[in-house]
Amino acid sequence: QIRRADIVVVAIGSPQFVKGEWLKPGATVIDCGINSIPDPTKKSGSRLVGDVEFDSAQKVAGYITPVPGGVGPMTVAMLMKNTVISAQRTAKALLEARWNINHLPLSLHSPVPSDIEIAKAQEPKDIQQLGRELGLAPGEILPYGSKKAKVTLSVLDRLKNRTNGKYIVVAGITPTPLGEGKSTTTVGLAQALYAHKHKNTFACVRQPSMGPTFGIKGGAAGGGYSQVIPMEEFNLHLTGDIHAITAANNLLAAQLDTRIFHEATQTDSALYDRLVPKLKGQRTFSAIQLRRLQRLGITKTDPESLTDEEKKMFARLDIDPATITWTRVVDVNDRFLRKIIIGASDTEKNMTRETSFSITVASEIMAVLALAKNLEDMKTRLANMVVAMDRSGKPVTADDLGMTGALAVLLRDSIQPTLMQTLEGSPVFVHTGPFANIAHGCSSVIADAIALKVAGREGYVITEAGFGSDIGMEKFFDIKCRSSGLVPDAIVLVSSVRALKMHGGGHPVTPGRPLDQTYLQENLELLEKGL
Repeated sequence: QIRRADIVVVAIGSPQFVKGEWLKPGATVIDCGINSIPDPTKKSGSRLVGDVEFDSAQKVAGYITPVPGGVGPMTVAMLMKNTVISAQRTAKALLEARWNINHLPLSLHSPVPSDIEIAKAQEPKDIQQLGRELGLAPGEILPYGSKKAKVTLSVLDRLKNRTNGKYIVVAGITPTPLGEGKSTTTVGLAQALYAHKHKNTFACVRQPSMGPTFGIKGGAAGGGYSQVIPMEEFNLHLTGDIHAITAANNLLAAQLDTRIFHEATQTDSALYDRLVPKLKGQRTFSAIQLRRLQRLGITKTDPESLTDEEKKMFARLDIDPATITWTRVVDVNDRFLRKIIIGASDTEKNMTRETSFSITVASEIMAVLALAKNLEDMKTRLANMVVAMDRSGKPVTADDLGMTGALAVLLRDSIQPTLMQTLEGSPVFVHTGPFANIAHGCSSVIADAIALKVAGREGYVITEAGFGSDIGMEKFFDIKCRSSGLVPDAIVLVSSVRALKMHGGGHPVTPGRPLDQTYLQENLELLEKGL
């Protein structure tokens, strides 16, 4: 076979194995072998030879690369060529995303089983496998077990030159208290485009609160054969973002009440010494304290140079307890925490006040997390949160309380969206869950931004606007889009027969009570009135 070849490439690691008589006259021989053999005539006692017997081969071959010294330039040239090819492939992968789509087949049954039975019957892909299919680097995925993972914000920087995918928002007509299927539609549309049209498709949904999950409304993973799985992990705890928000919110609340207590029980001098203590005989302002001085109009940076009046201005926030708007939160439906008295212990010196608990997702921190574009933007928004007014009517912020850094540390992982999957294996970002009636009711800006880059120019990102179109979709446009700079390419409006009948004058739909027969039977007249 060798004698028939016009070009012979030898790389077998055996010294002088190929003989000249094996070669076709005039053949080109590329000898890639480098072997050391004994040679007493050399000072080193050895010399380098190739895999081809050079002396006999050069008499037959038209061209042969000598060893050593012959194959080096050719090797370099081939390496350069391969480097260029690799760079071209990498650039194409970055600019023109094509996922290695591997969808999960569904096993359909009639009658349709319950949501939990359907979810339990499907085995999700390993989350790292899903990440590889999406083209995410190993360092960009932080697994929480094998079925969910955080995705780092570094993806945005790596893919900054990639064209965004098509942006679709799903909203609904004014819903009944039972919900009308926006999440189900979002997930179902994503599955259809991904698994059946083989398009890069991401769904972006809000993280459900544990309160409604255990209430009459239930979970928010979708329904039927359009669900996010594993359902129980989606609805409960997930990667701990809501718990982190609870901790951050309540830390700020504790700091607020503690500050009022200390200002009421200490002198100006003692308070200043606590805030700017001497370390090794020297006081130094922190960055957050310098920002407070700027807000007060004090340009000094040496703690010892402040006058007594300036020290008082710096140390005392002089919060008016009657104006406090910041409440504690818990992710549970507990009606007996709606109004409480705090400070009843003797150690609080009878400094009691009436306050309340809210549900965690109603915290302003949840809205901040949902609107932040990056870590610095989140810190700025956290710093500017107003928690109360002072006695002169000026706002008191989280930054005034010195809490910005502590809040950011507690939320450092929560700013990253959580990657999960649908029943058919398409990717889903689950991130933040602000209510639409008190905040803007949409999943995070960051989740949408990353999804649009990962999906690429020919891909689709389907995001959800909570509640009805009159509130959730309106706030999606007026708040979220203005914050992100993104504009949707299409809107999907979910309209259910049940909601239309209710708007047409049907019996009230009340959580916990059976549906009136009006909603269970055909009634075209009522439906027409709703339309």
